[in-house]
This record gives sequence, C-alpha cells and structure tokens, in this order.
Amino acid sequence: MRNFIQPGNSLAVAIPYASGVTAGEGVLVGALFGVAAVDGTQNAVIECQTKGVFDLAKQPALAITAGARLFWDDTNRRLTTTATGNFQVGIAAVAALAADTTVRVVLLRAPASGA
Repeated sequence: MRNFIQPGNSLAVAIPYASGVTAGEGVLVGALFGVAAVDGTQNAVIECQTKGVFDLAKQPALAITAGARLFWDDTNRRLTTTATGNFQVGIAAVAALAADTTVRVVLLRAPASGA
C-alpha cells in the first residue's frame, strides 16, 4: 500500500513535562498516550510505545480489579480508576492490591460508554 507509514506500535513525541521523563513512565501528549522508551528532557523528541502491556505507577492505596478501566492522571503522572479529569489509556490486565505501587495495564482506547 503506497500510503502506509508504520505499524504505530511506537511513535516519536515531544516530552511535555518540565521535569522530563524516565524510560518506562507514561507520557500524555494531547490525546496520545504512550510509555517512554528512553529518558528525555522537556521538549526532547523520544520514542513512546503506544501498544502493549506495561506495569505503570498507580494511585497510592487504590485497589484495582482485573478488567477495570484505567485513566491517566497527568497532574500526578500515574494511573487511576477515576475518569473525571483524566484520560482513559487502558484496562487492568491483572488485579492490583492497595499496597501495590504499580498496576499492569493493557494500552487500549475503549469508548467511554463501554459500547
């Protein structure tokens, strides 16, 4: 196909955070979410994985059930189950205990209605 560019498993994005990002952390650029493949400073262009399964930081003291929708809290740069004010990025692949610091997430953009 003549207009095919790439599979889209990873994309180059400019880091929006003043403190930069460390490899393995989530990055939200507009409506595009990915996981940083390398460290980067603000405005640096780096590769971010946009598909896959990752262990990412979650809201402290929050128990999460397997299959729960997960949202990116860009202010605190972590996952939560709170939809309001946050951006949906995936589904919990396994349950996470309140004591856990991370949750395993499948990066998926599911419709807000569940349709």
